[in-house]
Amino acid sequence: MFTGLVEGSGKIVALVRAGDGLQLTVSAPFDLGEVRLGDSMAVSGPCLTVVALKPPQFTVDVSAETLKRTNFAWKRVGDRVNLERALRVGDRLGGHLVTGHIDCVAAVAEKKPGPQSVQMAFRLPSGWMRYVIEKGSIAVEGVSLTVNQVSGASFGVNLIPYTAQHTTLLDLKVGDRVNIETDIIGKYVEKLLSPRPPTAAEGITPEFLATHGIF
Repeated sequence: MFTGLVEGSGKIVALVRAGDGLQLTVSAPFDLGEVRLGDSMAVSGPCLTVVALKPPQFTVDVSAETLKRTNFAWKRVGDRVNLERALRVGDRLGGHLVTGHIDCVAAVAEKKPGPQSVQMAFRLPSGWMRYVIEKGSIAVEGVSLTVNQVSGASFGVNLIPYTAQHTTLLDLKVGDRVNIETDIIGKYVEKLLSPRPPTAAEGITPEFLATHGIF
């Protein structure tokens, strides 16, 4: 579990194909002394497992499913990535609950630098806008952001100077692909409220028992 509060921007130093996935090696800008093999690390959104450590670098496995769901297929050596270590019990939850499980890839639709902040808009694939609400939370490239506008298949956010300076979002250009994780709460609410077929237990009635000779 993560918060979407990026700890720093690392740099991809190696990309190696491994079967239908790949191994990604990143140089981190912070101390890796507390990181252990098997730990989770959010790398521009996706939660990945650390499989090798050679500070300041670490290596993670990227599965075929992650490649399909994310923009990692377009990543290159030298690209910057947002990094966040997993949330510890007792830590402050300054952003929002982020799982590191990417829903889809969106495209940058607009970028407008302003005097105090940068306005950006992202265009989502069909079906995902139902989880995006005005003033709700969303994770873009692993960064927790507040949705300021919702229009059709797009949503808009404002990047304050701190976020612009400490993440990779300012590097983005119109048309670039970004990893999106929508708010997990909305997905659970939708699932719980959706019509569903009766379970075996719900289907057992006195009539059912009588028909089958139970009594």
